[in-house]
Amino acid sequence: MSLIKEATIETIKRLPDDCSLEDIMYEINFVAQVLEGLKDAEEGKLITTEDLLNRVEEWAK
Repeated sequence: MSLIKEATIETIKRLPDDCSLEDIMYEINFVAQVLEGLKDAEEGKLITTEDLLNRVEEWAK
């Protein structure tokens, strides 16, 4: 089973029985973003905090 599928199933299992569809979607999206970030980090696709702040500053102009 793929990592994203396993993580999705485990995430749903941990949610309370009375959670909303929006709660489920939020949690699954969060897990997917974390897994994507970890994959990027493993592949060396990182930027420094300084580079990030510079990009944000450029976008704000």
